[in-house]
Order: sequence, then C-alpha cells, then structure tokens
Amino acid sequence: MEGILPYIPSNIVAACQNFYGRFKEGQKYRKFMRAFVTGGTGFIGSHLVDHLLQNPEVESVNCLIRSNEKWLAGKNISRVKGDLHDIEALKKGMENSDVVFHLAARTSAPDRDAFHAANVDATENIVRTAQKAGIRKLIILSSLASTGPSFGRPVTEEDPLMPVSMYGESKKKMEEMVHRIADPALSVSILKPPAVYGPREEQIYQVFKSASRGLFPIIGDGKSVRLSLIHVRDVVSGIMLAFKQCKPGVHTYFISSEELYTWEQIKEVITRQLGRKSFSLKLSPKLVKRAAGVIEGASSVFGHYPVINRDKANELVMEWTCAVEKAQRELHYAQQVTLEEGVSETIAWYKRHKWL
Repeated sequence: MEGILPYIPSNIVAACQNFYGRFKEGQKYRKFMRAFVTGGTGFIGSHLVDHLLQNPEVESVNCLIRSNEKWLAGKNISRVKGDLHDIEALKKGMENSDVVFHLAARTSAPDRDAFHAANVDATENIVRTAQKAGIRKLIILSSLASTGPSFGRPVTEEDPLMPVSMYGESKKKMEEMVHRIADPALSVSILKPPAVYGPREEQIYQVFKSASRGLFPIIGDGKSVRLSLIHVRDVVSGIMLAFKQCKPGVHTYFISSEELYTWEQIKEVITRQLGRKSFSLKLSPKLVKRAAGVIEGASSVFGHYPVINRDKANELVMEWTCAVEKAQRELHYAQQVTLEEGVSETIAWYKRHKWL
C-alpha cells in the first residue's frame, strides 16, 4: 500500500485509514456504519440485511426497493423507492452512507441487451454515483459464471474470463467496466461465489423438492464432475470480511466452499437429511440441452422466459469449481458451514415455511 499512497490525495487516505481504524475499535464506536444495499429483497441480499441489522456497529441500513419488499417486509430499514437506473434514488440511498453493498443483479433474461442493462449499465450507475457521493467502500457481488467453468482444476482469480452463458458474459463485462472506471482511491471488492444455497433460495430448492418426492436429478454419472457450493451464511461472512478491507483499488475474490463436491455426495447428504431414499435420475448433457430448448420454446408461446433455458443448460452440464486461497490469505476467509450443516438448516427452513 505504501507504494500507492503518494499518488492518492492525502485527505482521502486519511479518511479511509480513520474509517478502518474506527471499524477495528468497534467497542469504542458502537454505532458508526451507515450502509446502502441493493438487492436486499433477494435471496443473498436479504440475509446480508439481516446480518447488518443484528450488528451493533451498524447505525442505519438503506435499501433500494423497486416495488415488492419481499423478505424485507417489516424490518427496521430505511426504504429508498426506485431502481438501479434511477440516479436520484441512488443518490438518496448513498447520502451520508459509508459503504455500498451492490448485490442486485439479473440472473435470467431472454437476450444480451436485457442482461447488459441490468448487470453492466446498472452497476456503472452504482460506481459513478458512489464516487460522486464520496463513498469510501464499495462491495459488488459478481459470480463464478463470469470466469467460466473449470476443467480439471479449480479456477483462480488470475485465470482469464471465459463465460459460457449470456449471464456470465454480462458479469464479465461488469467486472471489466468496474476496473476501467473506478477511481484508484476508491476501495472496491468484487466477490464471486459459485452456486449458493440456503433458506429462501428458490432455484437449487427445486433439487430439494424433487428429492423430497423420491427423485434426484443428476447430470452425467454423478461422480466425475465436481462442484463448488456455498451456503448463504458463508457468502455473507465473505462480504463482511471484504468490508473490513480498505485497500484502495479493485480487488477480486472467489468466496466459496473449501471442499469440492460431486453430485453423488450432495445427493447422499440431502437424502439423509430428508430421511428418505431417492432414486437417481441420471441425465446426459445432450438430453439436458435438448430439454432446455424445448422448455424455452414452449414457454415463449406464453410470453414467459423459464428458469431452465438454453443459456442455463450451457452452465448446468459443465464443471464449476473455484479456489479460495486468495480470500483466505487476504481476507482471512474460511468456510464455516459444512455441507451437512447447511443442508440440514436449509431443509428445516423449507419445511417450516411449507416449501417441502
């Protein structure tokens, strides 16, 4: 950091160092952090908001809400009505804020333009508005999808970005844009989780739902392909560790499980926690792609874009693993939730809320 300091205005350096010093002395400064969160109504974002509200060092939480409060209903937050293209709403949300957690994203869309508007243009609005507002810290959630699949070894932050889906491509362009426009004095953390599961999750949930009915879909043989998989509590932990890091510049980290899983392992844990047997329905990658094409075509007749589509199928049939050594080294990140514990907690939540 010493080599960077001469090129950064002294007042910005002092402010950043003072901010981080106050964070480390949390007992003395019990309430100081004012956060602005996008995507708080979503799966990961709502868990982050819950964590922030329980943190005694957090003074206030502003959340951008377009319409439906969903998981934020009734919570002690300041609501900012608007969307990611509403600059005035972004300015209002960031006013007097110390940190921006940008988790909002679009994971399913019928074309590249829709992805670009939601994931690239919207993030550019966040970065530029944050810089004008004098925000000290910006955390942006990206995805392993921006790097692409792994081939025999977990990918790292140094690997080239080679996405295989429109979603992944939009996240790649988002990351490139952030590197291009971020002020060198701003501290930006880009976090890239793999598949995330846990309470409130609605896509991997379909696997749990199918298993509860005695059928467990597996792509391939279930043994040769490995996966990185992370519980939402570990994602939130990684986000908060990234918040503590106040180094100027843009820093990218994979936040993931330390263990790599096979589908057979995942099936064994899920069925054991469900307390029932489940038949493995093994699907070839070709069949998955064909089925996704049929589903997408049929859904288009009714003006609906399905969760299982050609773009998603391109991701489902490949291996997705990533390494977490950089996050361990620089953020002191460590996986806290085992697969057994995470699956047990998730199933209990699904049952409690009548999803299973």
